[in-house]
Amino acid sequence: MSDSAPPPAPARRPDRWLVLAVICLAQLVVILDNTILNVAVPSLTRELGASTAQTQWVVGAYSLAQAGLLIAAGGMGDRYGRKKVQLIGLALFGIGSLGASLAGSPGELIAARAGMGVGGSLLLATSLAIVVRTFDQDEQPKAIAAWTAIASLGVALGPVIGGVLLAHFWWGSVFLVNLPVAAVGLVAVARLVPESKDPRGERPDLPGVVLSTAGMVGLVYAIIQGPGAGWTAPRTLLAGGLGLLFLLAFVLWERRIEHPLLDLAFFRDARFRGAMSGGVLVSFGMGGSLFLLTQHLQFVLGYGPLKAGLATAPMALTVVALNLTGVGMRLTMKLRPPVAIALGLSLLAAGLAAIAEFGHGGSYPGILLGLVLIGAGAACAQPAMAGSIMSSIPPEKAGIGSGLMGTLSELGNSLGVAVLGAVLTAGFAGALPAGLPDSAARSLPGALAAAGPDRAPQVRTAFADNLTDSQLIGAVAVLVGGVLAAWLLSRAAKQPVPAAEPAPVRAG
Repeated sequence: MSDSAPPPAPARRPDRWLVLAVICLAQLVVILDNTILNVAVPSLTRELGASTAQTQWVVGAYSLAQAGLLIAAGGMGDRYGRKKVQLIGLALFGIGSLGASLAGSPGELIAARAGMGVGGSLLLATSLAIVVRTFDQDEQPKAIAAWTAIASLGVALGPVIGGVLLAHFWWGSVFLVNLPVAAVGLVAVARLVPESKDPRGERPDLPGVVLSTAGMVGLVYAIIQGPGAGWTAPRTLLAGGLGLLFLLAFVLWERRIEHPLLDLAFFRDARFRGAMSGGVLVSFGMGGSLFLLTQHLQFVLGYGPLKAGLATAPMALTVVALNLTGVGMRLTMKLRPPVAIALGLSLLAAGLAAIAEFGHGGSYPGILLGLVLIGAGAACAQPAMAGSIMSSIPPEKAGIGSGLMGTLSELGNSLGVAVLGAVLTAGFAGALPAGLPDSAARSLPGALAAAGPDRAPQVRTAFADNLTDSQLIGAVAVLVGGVLAAWLLSRAAKQPVPAAEPAPVRAG
């Protein structure tokens, strides 16, 4: 038995949990800014004179910059050092936040938000990689569970913090609050976080960076623009077509060079494919369904923005409670990853279905049940998926794995909002009373104004019915994601891990 014993584990860093706290703090502020601005949109429209399209781009520029650069940012971390990339990300995020708080026009605010997105991409692409490189295999599940819990906390706290700030300060305060966090993060990362990078010192793949960024920006731009401009509008088709063309060129380029930004051999590992497939479908279902839930709370139940944010908080608080107390980790550690992911995503799907069915009648207790089920499912599935992805790639490539995971999550979330939102709009338009203009289907307030008081109950019923149908589609997507991910991971457990093929030598 002694000859099969594992080698002695390296000494654990005594400050590893403090390192985790620093990384989670930086990640928290980035995720907060994905949702904190939602409650400030009316103030921006009124005080900056922003049009609807400009307001959409204040929100969209941040997501677009993040999604477009995550793969490139992960590769930068692997090559030049994840600590360096974290520091650059914190500096850019802080500068962008200051610029956003002082913006005097919608254009300036959009540019500052894009700069914040660039900084955020550098932080998100390296955070999980640093966590994985700081903890040994025995402690990694607990560290990843805590990392997941803090990310979920950011989603819940964004609207609440935004609402509190706007109740006492001007709209720029939702950005200015980032500055002390960025300053503390810069000092803490510089002093505490260990440097880690690919020891082979590969040369940068600049064409890969350009092609991946251009492809993702084009694709996400088309997804963001599609619902408003139309899926067949020339600019939507042009952006989406160019995005796909650049991504195809990226894949072809990565296959032929010696030191690719993204090693496509990762996709031969069924663990990697399974966790990635499950992750993108979970993001699709959760992002789209929770987007619809926010509309349900505000438009159907009449909640204000702050009350709606507080009403959705139990989902994230359940994730935090289960993961930070270790209950979720102890449960998932007793299960194989395919079983943990299947169980978690089944709970998630059940929660989304509960919100669709019980929330239809305006019952918040039914919505609360659904939110708690979603939180329990996320606490079970997300750490297992993250662990499967990071364990299926070489440690020196942790940055690109983290970046790719973030990219697919952003893509799935954007697709969920766009597709389920389009399903809602199409169904709502078909159920409206005859004689209303086509533009009435774009929003419930617009339809109510066009319908008048006599037909308002019919309009509200049509909106609520189609919200339910769209939320059920999101629940099915999550369930399919769970089945697919569990099946691929189960296959991986029965197969040997494929050996990496020798990289082709570039001619010349």
